[in-house]
Amino acid sequence: MLINGGPGVTPAMTAVRRGFEQLGYREGADIAYESRFAEGKLDRLPALAQELAARKVDVIVTFGGPSTSAAIRATKQIPIVFAIVADPVAVGFVDSLERPGGNATGITSNDPQQAGQQMELMRMLIPGLRRLAILSDADIPGADASGLAPIERGNANAAKAMGIETRVLKVRLPDPDLEASFDAMEAASAQGLLILEVPVGMVHRKRIAELAASRRLPTLFSAGSADAGGVLSYGTKVDDTWPRVPVYVDRILKGAKPGDLSVEVVTTRDLVVNLKTAREIGIAVPPDLVKMATRTVE
Repeated sequence: MLINGGPGVTPAMTAVRRGFEQLGYREGADIAYESRFAEGKLDRLPALAQELAARKVDVIVTFGGPSTSAAIRATKQIPIVFAIVADPVAVGFVDSLERPGGNATGITSNDPQQAGQQMELMRMLIPGLRRLAILSDADIPGADASGLAPIERGNANAAKAMGIETRVLKVRLPDPDLEASFDAMEAASAQGLLILEVPVGMVHRKRIAELAASRRLPTLFSAGSADAGGVLSYGTKVDDTWPRVPVYVDRILKGAKPGDLSVEVVTTRDLVVNLKTAREIGIAVPPDLVKMATRTVE
């Protein structure tokens, strides 16, 4: 497994190990885990991927775009099963969701409609919204000539279609200068903040929420980051993808080719409204938005 973070038990690793156990794999008898940890220093991923390839492992499991990109560059022969990849087609990991075509496949929580829906939610939360900050990660793959990766372009374009001006701010693990980013948001007169489902936004979600609350800036996090304490969290959840990883690995170990295994798309969406945070920063959440919530935090 190729992991952005550090050694130790993580929800993703726990879910994957449990999934293999449920499929009848016994660690030390039927399966052995070779894990490499970037410890937040994503520039280490290429070398770590090369290590796994040199070990001639049967399958490489990756979590996130940077680790998947590193694994694909390291080997064209060893099968790769990915999760936490926003748009595997747009970044070139697979030819299509239906027929990946190469040595990589997996599960994505990418929802093509999510960007537009996020803008609708932010406009409901902030009537008259005109300026929105978007916080992203400098290390996610797929940036075009504009410097924006697919997930960033998708949200910026959805905002533009609704007449909302965006400022995309990128920071880098392991020590992002979040205070400087918030200073830039304030200088741009941002009325709200969208935190993308990228490594820095997940690892530092609670600190981001704290800084936003201190500046009374309404936030929208990804659904998997509801525990951060932002006003809203919405979308599909990456943790719904983890239990499916062992299923893909099992099929590959039994002879299936990754290029023939369709990428699975998680489509269940959640909307969490944190009324406590909203009160603390002095905004009123519209009743219609509260009614849409799958869960509220009082």
